[in-house]
Amino acid sequence: MSDANHLALAARLRALTPARVGLDRTGVSQQTRDLLDFQRSHAMARDAVHAQLQAAVLAAALREISVAEVHLLHSAAKDRATYLQRPDLGRTLDAASRDLLTALHPSACDLAIVVADGLSALAVERHALPLLSELLPQLSSLSLAPVCVVEQGRVAIADEIGSALGAQLTVILIGERPGLSSPDSLGAYITWQPKPGRADAERNCISNIRAEGLSYIQAAAQISFYIAEAQRRQLSGIALKDESNLLAGQAPRTIQQKEIQ
Repeated sequence: MSDANHLALAARLRALTPARVGLDRTGVSQQTRDLLDFQRSHAMARDAVHAQLQAAVLAAALREISVAEVHLLHSAAKDRATYLQRPDLGRTLDAASRDLLTALHPSACDLAIVVADGLSALAVERHALPLLSELLPQLSSLSLAPVCVVEQGRVAIADEIGSALGAQLTVILIGERPGLSSPDSLGAYITWQPKPGRADAERNCISNIRAEGLSYIQAAAQISFYIAEAQRRQLSGIALKDESNLLAGQAPRTIQQKEIQ
């Protein structure tokens, strides 16, 4: 392949993906601009993992758009360092949070919404509020538990919260593990009949919610679809596929199940 054709192919590939493909070289080395760009992206991903969620600020903003109460909770991981070293502690609530949920005297409800920092507080701070602004109007027919904002939380913490609140379903919005092109990707996990011990295969995941990925409108539509289908079929996870595009003549999608937390 000629140099001109190689450059044209590389340019077309770069237009299709944020991945680092077809990078130019100087001799056997990468060009300085590409090396600096890699180092910048790596630093942004690292900062996203270690960032602290401004939970009180987020809770105040959620109270302005939510029809339900908003409460601040914390996992059993006391700080960020513990959270990163002990994933198991991020999956359970601390004693004070359990006491708070018990004091609410919850009754049975359709849905509990949980917002957790996960591995990217940046993703939650950027995308949770606009996504919920699109989603909540679509849930007007459902009874909602108090919205819970969780610090140092992982996906499975929604199981304990949903069970404590008597929720039929949980949706947790959580920061996904940052990549070199996506430090602020938000994920949504839907679980039917939440309770401690649920496996990842029993959830449906919608990932890459961000400006460069899945839009808020698209994500809200998919979450609403899974909520409705989970209620209708009384299940969630690998047995539940997104068939909302069948009318367009496309093959049904199975949302990828992955352990990111």
